[in-house]
Amino acid sequence: MVVLTPISTLMMTHMISRKALMMSLSSRRGFLASSLAAIGAVILPSPGLALTDADARALVDRAVNDINRVISSGQPMNAMIREFEQVFQRYADVNIIARSTLGPDARRLSSSQMNAFTQAFRGYMARKYGRRFNEFKGGRIDVQSVGPVNSWHEVRAVARIPGQSPVDVRFLVSDRSGRDLFFDIVIEGISLRLTERTEIGAMLDRRNGDIDALISDLRSAG
Repeated sequence: MVVLTPISTLMMTHMISRKALMMSLSSRRGFLASSLAAIGAVILPSPGLALTDADARALVDRAVNDINRVISSGQPMNAMIREFEQVFQRYADVNIIARSTLGPDARRLSSSQMNAFTQAFRGYMARKYGRRFNEFKGGRIDVQSVGPVNSWHEVRAVARIPGQSPVDVRFLVSDRSGRDLFFDIVIEGISLRLTERTEIGAMLDRRNGDIDALISDLRSAG
């Protein structure tokens, strides 16, 4: 049992993003993202190395504990965001998530562009979710079970937030990168990874497919 400030924040962000998802389906990239998600044509981890249920659960516990430590630190928001970026780097498979949010567009990036995009994306995620982390306190997450699903492990949990119904939360964990990392958080059936794929696609559409302009935008977005 751990305190759940970040999960409640992610839940609200995903609920807000549901509307953005529906609006963006009319765009070329939004339609493509939803179609690929429907047929499962997304970038997913290949078979892991030696990840166990206990490893996956331990990763989730550490990640949530670290985020809550930052929230309770009393630091200025800018300092908290810097720490949130480090937490994201430490526990999330940033390379997989960032590449997946680009979808087919990832294939046309040079290695230097992909590196720049990944760094900008990590900062964007830290700012986007980090600014809201301090607004929700007093909840908790109870891990219910852990088990293998295809080539990764799913940590299934219930988020209990004061004044709200319990929320289903699932962390998808893999060791594809040589370390135990989560590559998605699914809250009430809404995938962080696929939600951000829609958001990034909409941003790229506004820049007429200009990757460098997107990278520049991400450095201050969130």
